[in-house]
Amino acid sequence: MQISVENTSDIGRKVTVQVPEEKVQEEISSRLKKLARQIKIDGFRPGKAPARVIRQRFGQQVRQEVISDLIDSSFKEAMEEHGLRLAGEPQLTPKEMAEGKGLSYEVQFEVYPEIQLSPIEELEIKKSVCEITDQDLETMIERLRSQKKTWTEVDRPAQSGDRLTISFEGTKNDEPIEGGKAEHFEIELGAGQMIPGFEDHLIGAKAGDQLEFDITFPDDYQDEDLAGQTVHFKVEVEKVEAGRLPEVDAEFIREYGVESGDLEEFRTEVRKNMERQLQKALQERLQAQVLDQLYEHNPIPVPEGLIKQEMQRVLGPLSDTLKKNPDLLNQLPLDNMRENAKKRVALGLLLGHIIRSENLKPDPQRVRQAIEDLAENYEDPQQVIEWYYENPEQMAQIESQVLEQMAIEWIVERARVTEEPIAFDELMKQQQQAD
Repeated sequence: MQISVENTSDIGRKVTVQVPEEKVQEEISSRLKKLARQIKIDGFRPGKAPARVIRQRFGQQVRQEVISDLIDSSFKEAMEEHGLRLAGEPQLTPKEMAEGKGLSYEVQFEVYPEIQLSPIEELEIKKSVCEITDQDLETMIERLRSQKKTWTEVDRPAQSGDRLTISFEGTKNDEPIEGGKAEHFEIELGAGQMIPGFEDHLIGAKAGDQLEFDITFPDDYQDEDLAGQTVHFKVEVEKVEAGRLPEVDAEFIREYGVESGDLEEFRTEVRKNMERQLQKALQERLQAQVLDQLYEHNPIPVPEGLIKQEMQRVLGPLSDTLKKNPDLLNQLPLDNMRENAKKRVALGLLLGHIIRSENLKPDPQRVRQAIEDLAENYEDPQQVIEWYYENPEQMAQIESQVLEQMAIEWIVERARVTEEPIAFDELMKQQQQAD
């Protein structure tokens, strides 16, 4: 058997395999002999049919089976002999399979890239630091009050903070714009729900008013057909309501789970929750910084097959929808999705390299903590914890997440890290936008 390997790119390979006819016939004869002992053919005693009869009846089928098995075994041998790690699905092209000609074929595929990390010490990581102030706490309590705001219809001109119920339609060049029409739509003035300038035209309006005005959409508006364009709106004001914030009394406090109704206990619980949000946001922000730097300083070729697998994983939840409406696929930002998929695959390879080279092992205590953090969102946390420990596949996913976090921490310990203060409110706002 002859095996040759050709590099078609940094990670592209072409393997050509030739198996002589003698090897093919040897395997065919062996299988036909075994088959002759197992089958019964009319006119012959079991196991006594002549070899030529067996070959005539089953020779072609057995040859196809032998060819298939020889391709599998010889390709595996080629990969092991040359130390190749297959990434994605290989593309096989048969060259010769005819009787008397032996077997020859070629396979084109990609392998995992060889990774040489740039010095970790050259990475510059900006680590956000933040402290929760008393003002942050008061602002959060005000937000909680806003969530319980009640509305009362009023007969007066609308002002900032009021809630209006409106019906509207937008047109460009006398043609309706997509998504530019709504009926009985609730909008809180000052909340910034609509494009800039829209709410300003509603200030001073009363129930029953019919309004018409033009709005120029921002140049960076997400819909390119509307970006920088002027749209004419017709608006009917149906109702104006004034909001009323509840008092922070015992009844209000109990609605947020503090059964004692005590104000100081409530403030303590709110601050604890803010601390949890803060730590999560800081960790995710630092992780994003590390991954961006790691990706930027370590450009590697990424196997196309792995990118396709990642795209399929992302689009998986939409598979049923796309089957019913194939045109929806053309509306998705596939180029951006592909670039993000490529980045995720590259980062997975880079982090995997660090984990292997540094021989990192999942810390059992951290794995347990990660599972407990997930379980606390369920009614019976202990049942969820036991479920994870009884399912090896789920445990492997948690261990993988812990290992990646350990690899990120390994990078932070060695990189150039500078601290950047950030206000709690700004951090939460940026985190929400990132999510």
